[in-house]
Amino acid sequence: MALATLVCWGAWIVVINNIDPTETGFLGFFFFYFSLFLAITGTLSVVGFFIRKLILKEELAFRHVAVAFRQAVLFAILIIGSLILQNHNLLTWWNIILFILALTVLEFFFISFKKAN
Repeated sequence: MALATLVCWGAWIVVINNIDPTETGFLGFFFFYFSLFLAITGTLSVVGFFIRKLILKEELAFRHVAVAFRQAVLFAILIIGSLILQNHNLLTWWNIILFILALTVLEFFFISFKKAN
C-alpha cells in the first residue's frame, strides 16, 4: 500500500508539471483531482493503519486496514470535494458543514452495518 501511495504521489506530480490549468479541459482537471484523491487516500490509509496498530494491538491487522481505508476514502472525498467547490467559487462554511455531516452520517451507516453483521 505504501508503494502504491508513492506511485500515486508521483502521478500527481507528473500531472502538476505537465498540465496547464488555463489550457486544459475536463480531462486535465479529472486527472489532477483523481491522482490527488488516490494519493491522499493511500497516505491517510497507511498513517491510519499504523496509528491503529499502535493503539489497538489486540485486533487483527486486516480489521485495521479496512477501517483505516474506509475513513481515508471519506476524508479524501471531503478534501477533493472542498477543492472542487473552491474551484467553482461555491465553498462556504455552511457547505463544508453540510458536507461533513453527510460524510459523518455515511460513516455511522458503515459502523452500524458492520455491527449488524
